[in-house]
Amino acid sequence: MKVAISYPPLANEKGCPTLGQNRQFQYFKDPTYIYPVVPATAATLLKNAGHEAVWNDCLAEGLNREAFFSFLERSGLELIAFETKTPVVKQHWSLINEIKERFPKLCCVLFGDHVTALPKESFENSRVDFVLAGGDYDFLLLNLCDTLRAGSGNLQACLEPGIYWRDKEEVKSNGPFKLDHDLDTLPFINRDLTKWQLYAFKNGNYKRTPGTYIMSGRDCWWGKCTFCGWGHFYPRFRQRKPSGVLDEIGALVERYGVREIMDDTGSFPVGGWLREFCQGMIAQGFNRKVYLDCNMRFGTLGPQDFALMKKANFRLLLFGLESANQATLDRINKNLRVQDVIDGCREASAAGLYPHITIMFGYPWETYDDARKTLELGRWLLKKGYAYTMQATMVIPYPGTPLFEECRQKGWLETLDWDRYDMKEPVMRAPIPPEKIPGLVQGMYGVAFQPEFMLRKLLSLRDKDDLKYYLRAAGKVLGHIFDFNRKKEEKRCSGR
Repeated sequence: MKVAISYPPLANEKGCPTLGQNRQFQYFKDPTYIYPVVPATAATLLKNAGHEAVWNDCLAEGLNREAFFSFLERSGLELIAFETKTPVVKQHWSLINEIKERFPKLCCVLFGDHVTALPKESFENSRVDFVLAGGDYDFLLLNLCDTLRAGSGNLQACLEPGIYWRDKEEVKSNGPFKLDHDLDTLPFINRDLTKWQLYAFKNGNYKRTPGTYIMSGRDCWWGKCTFCGWGHFYPRFRQRKPSGVLDEIGALVERYGVREIMDDTGSFPVGGWLREFCQGMIAQGFNRKVYLDCNMRFGTLGPQDFALMKKANFRLLLFGLESANQATLDRINKNLRVQDVIDGCREASAAGLYPHITIMFGYPWETYDDARKTLELGRWLLKKGYAYTMQATMVIPYPGTPLFEECRQKGWLETLDWDRYDMKEPVMRAPIPPEKIPGLVQGMYGVAFQPEFMLRKLLSLRDKDDLKYYLRAAGKVLGHIFDFNRKKEEKRCSGR
């Protein structure tokens, strides 16, 4: 079969949607392109199985709607698959309906976290043919394409659990998705097929380019935070063998000249796995050739772990701070103490690593004073140099998360218009006036222009890569601030 994995153009005034494997959706005026590891693995599996796999990312390539439909006209595709998320799912429904009008025989497939939470909704609102639920949609897409190529009329007998399809007026499946696939059986991603260089430069995490993404596991070994869809998208944590990950890193360095690698596992493996991996990085000399970045949890590692990671050439560690209020951390099941945040940042930075903290505002139970505590802690960590960079956003209760269910049961949801779940505005009722929440987000980004923070950053510059990274980061900070200013002006003019 000729199969495309596609990110079609979704043009609007909000900016470029961060679709590819991003856990927290946002629009960016200054685009950040995240290499979508699982879709890229799906394309590789399809090609290796004898299908004609096509990679079509109109967002990263800057292709417009006309170019996308021109691609469909000449491609001869039999199936096209889209990753979707809550704030753009309505756009994907509309697009699929238009595709089916113009190309009735083209099979359309949706996968991603939103359709995992609400798999039947897309059949009610569009002419989609199949929905793939769960995080292993690379395995599921291969199973679907193999089944269709074989011409089996008995989908019930051939399709894996987690695949939904339309049978006349009824939506059918073989039951909930399962995470019983062996990650060590996966091939290394075909980076050429999936046009990896489109994502190698425009990414704010990279100090050195070209950079790329891998995943050592799926997804978070804690996986219980109530706001995170991926903990429920991947309810069972699995990890690859350290030796296989090291082999992949070696291939990326030697074949493609990659200088920085972001491991996008929800929480990087720890304990014996981490020690074996770091020792392998050092023994094979990869620590002299490439930087590593990863997602990590506070309260997990100690000074010796951080020192070993530094020796293995880890650089950026992304930590979820979320809130400086212990009651909130307990309520969102973060399994974390506020003191763990402070200790973790201090110990990681003391080891020469660069902690990146993520913060959220607008919890439906927090007061303005509660939110100010988070703002003050985040700003203090940044000014003192214990945290290196940060990301501040509004809390969004995505469908499928325990937070969404709690909000629905308690009447906290302002809307079920999925277009508005894009972090540009609050969608939950909260004690904080909604117009003040963007100001809290801006307050976090504003620390980048305070003299103490700027002086510390300037004194930390060691080479031209540091300078380029700092200038790129400053541009993105300005973009975030202006985005929220624009949103407030739009609300004022519309009377909302």
